[in-house]
Amino acid sequence: MTRLVLFDIDGTLIHTQNAGVRAFFSALRSEFGVANPSENISFAGRTDKSLVREFFNAHGIEPSDKNFSRFFENYVFWLDYMLRRSQGEIAPGADHFIHSLRCHKTPPRIGLLTGNIRLGAEIKLRHYYLWEYFEMGVFGDEDEDRNHLAVIALQRGRELLGQDLKPEEIVVVGDTVLDVACAKSIGARCLAVCTGGSTQEELAAAKPDWLALNLSKIQAHTILC
Repeated sequence: MTRLVLFDIDGTLIHTQNAGVRAFFSALRSEFGVANPSENISFAGRTDKSLVREFFNAHGIEPSDKNFSRFFENYVFWLDYMLRRSQGEIAPGADHFIHSLRCHKTPPRIGLLTGNIRLGAEIKLRHYYLWEYFEMGVFGDEDEDRNHLAVIALQRGRELLGQDLKPEEIVVVGDTVLDVACAKSIGARCLAVCTGGSTQEELAAAKPDWLALNLSKIQAHTILC
């Protein structure tokens, strides 16, 4: 039985028209004077802090705690600004899927497992009126490695539900092969959706427990058995 469902954000729950990516570039320009930030870095499935470290290394910026703080303080300002000027949307079926989980006769607890820093995740999800659905979360400012975040999520889930929570009672919902790998790293199950960073073929090759074109194409009770 599934007792905890953990959602990725970008490409899984929402599409922001790259507001986060544009906020990254704007923060690099305005705070660090990087005129042309490298665009050859893949954002899909990554943690925010690992991305910033890669940008810093690519542009000769010291990856110090002070510079990370400078970046993220600037980034969240730009993120809010970009979201207000973007025509983004909730991913197909995402809000209905969450509602169906909450209304099930044996509803699981619902949380986040995301590479976004906590404040960035909150800004994004509040913009789309989704933040209040989630009882817990693990975020990209807690560790740079996505799989290490999964370990934290398992520990936090046990704090929420009791130490008897088994990894196989957790379902991770995500849109990239890194989300599938993250789930498997702790023995959790994974629902992969083809709405973001990986193609259907790439996701199928990663062997998630369920694969759907989007969250409107799968019933919530399917993952609760």
